[in-house]
Amino acid sequence: MTDIIKRPGGAMANRPLHFFWLADCSGSMYGEKIEQLNYAIRNAIKPMQDVAADNPNAQVMVRAIKFSTGAQWHIAQATKVEEFKWDNLTANGVTDMGLALQLAAEQLDVTQMPERCLPPVLVLVSDGQPTDDFNDGLNTLMSKPWGRKSVRIGIGIGQDADLEVLQKFIGNPEIRPLQANNAEDLVKYIRWASTVVLQAASAPASQVKDQASGGVVPIPQAPTSDVDTDDVW
Repeated sequence: MTDIIKRPGGAMANRPLHFFWLADCSGSMYGEKIEQLNYAIRNAIKPMQDVAADNPNAQVMVRAIKFSTGAQWHIAQATKVEEFKWDNLTANGVTDMGLALQLAAEQLDVTQMPERCLPPVLVLVSDGQPTDDFNDGLNTLMSKPWGRKSVRIGIGIGQDADLEVLQKFIGNPEIRPLQANNAEDLVKYIRWASTVVLQAASAPASQVKDQASGGVVPIPQAPTSDVDTDDVW
């Protein structure tokens, strides 16, 4: 596949789109929740690759942050989606979500992401409440131009997920946090975030320079929760 796509009036270079998973690995995720999160992300890789292949004007690069007691890179190197693999997360500790946002913010600095990039996508997945200074982390993220321009999606796992915090992270009243109350919901929401949201962020409408400066990417409606299952977290 060529890196230059011909179009009327000239050529458009393949533009990087950085996709970040921010995954809660606190002790409350231990057991089925962390197992299903690992399964859901691994299950979404091939559909994610297919979406990226259908959008040749965008070069999708994937990274992942894990947070519990502290925050660390799970996948530190920006990895081409075609080469992306997922190593299983394990769960223990507390929920230092603010530190995860600060870690992401370091890579959303203009020194790390040039202007020609497309708006990055950040997907935050958590089953509880932050145990550190979430607002400080969010302020650090939003202090970066690419932080403000990013597409931010929040997925809560189970009844104890702090949807108010996830809404603050999203920062857009038209996009609500998703609440996965069972394994089926989680798989569905993870796939939606990694395919439908990715497709919207990499669509031609997102590739207009002025569009990125406004940080507005229209996001299609999310799938509904499966309320008929007996398996509820």
